[in-house]
Amino acid sequence: MKVALLDLKAQYNTIKTELDEALIKVAVSQHFILGPEVTKMEKSMAEYLGCKFALGVSSGTDALLIALMALDIKAGDEVIVPTYSFFATAGVVARLNATPVFVDSDPVTFNIDPKEIEKRITPKTKAIVPVHLYGQSSDMTAIMELANKHNLAVVEDGAQAIGVQYKDGRKVGTIGTIGCFSFFPSKNLGCFGDGGLVVTNDEALAERLRIMRVHGGKPKYYHKVIGGNFRIDEIQSAVLNVKLPHLEGWSAKRRENATLYTELFKKAGLAEEEGKLALDENNKVLLPKPVYKSDTVTNYHIYNQYVIRVEKRDELKKFLGEKEIGVEIYYPVPFHRQECFAFLNEKESDFPVANYAAEHSLALPIYPELTNEQIAYVVDCIAEFIKAN
Repeated sequence: MKVALLDLKAQYNTIKTELDEALIKVAVSQHFILGPEVTKMEKSMAEYLGCKFALGVSSGTDALLIALMALDIKAGDEVIVPTYSFFATAGVVARLNATPVFVDSDPVTFNIDPKEIEKRITPKTKAIVPVHLYGQSSDMTAIMELANKHNLAVVEDGAQAIGVQYKDGRKVGTIGTIGCFSFFPSKNLGCFGDGGLVVTNDEALAERLRIMRVHGGKPKYYHKVIGGNFRIDEIQSAVLNVKLPHLEGWSAKRRENATLYTELFKKAGLAEEEGKLALDENNKVLLPKPVYKSDTVTNYHIYNQYVIRVEKRDELKKFLGEKEIGVEIYYPVPFHRQECFAFLNEKESDFPVANYAAEHSLALPIYPELTNEQIAYVVDCIAEFIKAN
């Protein structure tokens, strides 16, 4: 049996007619930049997320970049980021000649550990960038308390987490100063290329973001500030307008798939429960734990990835590849180990959880169109490998 890490064609086939009509509509209109589809998408996203302002931008990376630019992050400033994330989280800080300050991960969620944040705050610190990793919220209560205490901006990186609710019901991205999202095709809400979103409840900040999205010009050709070409186009917005109404259903199916994975791993005798922190005879596979699950919060986790932890991770990845099962390592090299950040002279001993995650974590297929038989096959193959090793 073949199981892809992600099958975008399977999703496309379920909404093919709607998508094809939307794309043809844009082609007929010949309106490609900041037109009616963008306006519709921004309005729908603001309503869905429960925020005042939403602006489509060119990518998730550019969402982070324009957010920091709008907050006037510059050379000499420090921005606190998790050391365990996709490169863009730290890369955009360095691109502004500011200094990324790395923080270790929470051992259960792998999100940034709030207990470690305050240790890294200095007079140069200007912002914190929590990442809602794999589709689950960071501890925003603790993070906002620290931000308010030290007068820091909070830029939420929700690239993997659009629609995720925090324990108080608010959707991630709307809690901090600015929220950033990615619509890269592999995300739980993806377009047909690159695309992103920035959201805020601050009207003045929204206007600054809007101006900076078009090179900082208002009116056109008149520039009080320097921005960039951060515009999302009509085609990507049209795709998102078709897909957004399906997002809740897709997220629910991802949670169903995650529940089945968990049940099957337990039934196979590979794990006792979610959230265990140590591999041992009773926990040969460590399972992801939804820490904000409750009766009142529906989207506590959208499982953009379903990430397990195992010994002999690299050997298992190779074995699953031979079984035609697609898996991925998110992320094999934390920022403090990246060559481009060697000049920061970070200590390995400061990041034990991130190091462990980088060496033991493995993402399994979790997309909504997976069948129960495919999920069972993945678990059976993992069980076969572990029993033989």
